[in-house]
Amino acid sequence: MKDLDLTSLRYFVAVCENGNITRAAEQEHVVPSAISKRLAQLEHDLRVPLFDRQRRGVAPTAAGEMLLEHSRNILSSASRIAQDMASFGSGVRGHVRLLGTVSSIAESLPDDVAAFMKKPDHREIHVDIEEQLSRDIVRRVKEGSASVGVLWDATNLEGLKTVAYRSDHLAAVVYPTHPLAARKRCAFEDTLDHEHVGLEASGAVNVMLARAAALAGKRLVYRSTVSNFEAAIRVVDAELGISIIPKEVVAARAEMLGLKVIPLSDAWAKRRFVICYRDKDKLTKAAALLVDFLSAARR
Repeated sequence: MKDLDLTSLRYFVAVCENGNITRAAEQEHVVPSAISKRLAQLEHDLRVPLFDRQRRGVAPTAAGEMLLEHSRNILSSASRIAQDMASFGSGVRGHVRLLGTVSSIAESLPDDVAAFMKKPDHREIHVDIEEQLSRDIVRRVKEGSASVGVLWDATNLEGLKTVAYRSDHLAAVVYPTHPLAARKRCAFEDTLDHEHVGLEASGAVNVMLARAAALAGKRLVYRSTVSNFEAAIRVVDAELGISIIPKEVVAARAEMLGLKVIPLSDAWAKRRFVICYRDKDKLTKAAALLVDFLSAARR
């Protein structure tokens, strides 16, 4: 099989997304025949049909769907390579791609990274912070598309090196008239008699809460599911439910709104975060410096 070229893959993705060769050609600023020729060569090289030709356009076959997923990943990686190399060309002497969970980014990670970059010796280091789910952080660090990740230590981190980072404490955030509002602390089980406001279903916290509810023999009922902590706080403020959020994230905002923050008494509610990477010796100098700085920040 011939090597795949990026232009053909870009045209392929454009056709899949537009469902039409003519519209894809307009998007890519080429004539339709140029795209048709590339697609025909791609199917010949891969020895599988990639499209079902229909009256009003085209649709990817099963093989085409798989190639579409791979192509998007390849083109995204190529784009990151170009961006990273461009930064070096403009004088940057270090570039670190750092992945973090929503909790770590909502808490102290951006401040710690900012403190790192402000040090005189680090002025020529760029750090990109990207939010990802824990499982995706592990996958991307393992495959090498990111240097460093920050995530909860309860994640399966087999095959990666880790050092301790910061910690947080999950709490129930409730409105002032809620039955739990007078509590100083409460067990997670006590919250299960009330409707919750949750974050993304595939997130690590939701998975953990569902497991804890099952162990308690109760059901976790969501009144609403939102995309971030700020939205969850607003729904709680509207008295539509309660939410389990790290108190480090919500404390200042909750006080402003008059909401009550009740730390959970469960042992698992005290979470520890770690910094993960593949091999310290194989990290770039900039990435190794960042790992050391973040590790020291917890102290």
